Amino acid sequence: MQDKILLIEDDPSISEMVTNFLSKEGFCVIHSSDGKEAMDLFEQQTFDLVILDLMLPKQSGIDCLKEIRNQSLVPVLIISAKDSDVDKAIGLGFGADDYLTKPFSMIELLARVKASIRRATEYSGHKEKSQRQMLHIHKLTIDIDNFHISKKGITIKLTNKEWEILKLFIQHPTKVFTKEQIYRLVWKEEYYGDENVINVHMSRLREKIEDDPANPQYIETLWGIGYRLGELNSK
Repeated sequence: MQDKILLIEDDPSISEMVTNFLSKEGFCVIHSSDGKEAMDLFEQQTFDLVILDLMLPKQSGIDCLKEIRNQSLVPVLIISAKDSDVDKAIGLGFGADDYLTKPFSMIELLARVKASIRRATEYSGHKEKSQRQMLHIHKLTIDIDNFHISKKGITIKLTNKEWEILKLFIQHPTKVFTKEQIYRLVWKEEYYGDENVINVHMSRLREKIEDDPANPQYIETLWGIGYRLGELNSK
């Protein structure tokens, strides 16, 4: 079965180039040139990946991303001509999984697309395991095999990468991870010093699991070194 991609891009030349290239690579690409139409398509169909431009007519890319995240954990790859740390923080802060700056190569796009879909497939595939490994960490209850986490009985929705970051610490409770190590292990790509990606994902994860994100207890920061599972959780 073909993986289905929703491409939301208003530039005709880019959308045609991306659609033709990914179609030749075996993907089914559904294209929309404005945010409102794209959200209608998203409501009507199931997609394995969304490629999203930030600058769109009728409904902005950020508003589309918010709407997608309110109902789905489908991986979202942002493509945009905007290249400031602020724009990356906004995009990734609202739950995007990856970010590509225009202009980009088709080879790089293909690698990001395959990596995002592969991670999402592995994420959902684990849910089918019959054996469940339950962990109770202070107020958190974590079902490792079924990718489910709750706090005091209330389900917490994590994106794929937020879950992978948390799982990394849970599986190595005494290890300190640098940002470079986290990026390579979770993103499975070379790290080029873009700390903002790690910072934004860590901030969002803490907002969801910590009682006080400004004073994190589950994932501690060792300034100048990296992060580790808090002592509260390793007992």
